[in-house]
Amino acid sequence: MKIDDIGNLMYLYRKEISSCVGTDAPEFLIKSTAQALNNLGGRNWIPIIVKETGEDQYEVIGNSFIYAVAEEARLDKVWCIIADDSKETSEVTKILAGEIRPKINLSYAGRDEIKSALEYLIEKPDSVLKRVNLSVATNRIEEAPRKYWTSLDPITTLKCQITKGVKLNALKEVFELTPETLPDVIKDPIILKTLTVTELRKMAKKRGIPGCSRKGKDELVQILSQ
Repeated sequence: MKIDDIGNLMYLYRKEISSCVGTDAPEFLIKSTAQALNNLGGRNWIPIIVKETGEDQYEVIGNSFIYAVAEEARLDKVWCIIADDSKETSEVTKILAGEIRPKINLSYAGRDEIKSALEYLIEKPDSVLKRVNLSVATNRIEEAPRKYWTSLDPITTLKCQITKGVKLNALKEVFELTPETLPDVIKDPIILKTLTVTELRKMAKKRGIPGCSRKGKDELVQILSQ
């Protein structure tokens, strides 16, 4: 890669550019925009974001719609900005281009971040969460011991109108998790109740508690909290 090219605006031959990921834009929008582009000068004044993959070879990492329009319009050359080839750059480029949604790390998110994410989901047209009380859901999720969660399932136990199925799946659009490793000993019943039976049994086994494979969740929580 030519380090000097990173960040530069360059006028590249379209045949030198490839795209591994297309756009989900309707064909009508691509075709009609391509026609408008050709009618109005044939230059894409909003550049395509690309990374260099070889000598005079590039790959689209952002503004895929513009690339699809340029292809449809059969432009010989297109304006591009050269980015580096890191995964982080590719991800943030797609976020800035509106091609993927940014996600909040629920393991560590603060109250305002949780509230804004829930508010976004609740206010979407035809939202499955429209009956969820924003204040209640925000408070209960914020107060929950989220740092050990390996999935969003514990939210369904918080009595905030978010149940398993489509409501819980809707949260995956805005939340992700990077859980901490569970310590061998946890005695806080609030945290223990958010763990699965399998996790509780493993913890009981490490602590040398006999018969843990036959005990249910409530009993395991009671024993491990002592």
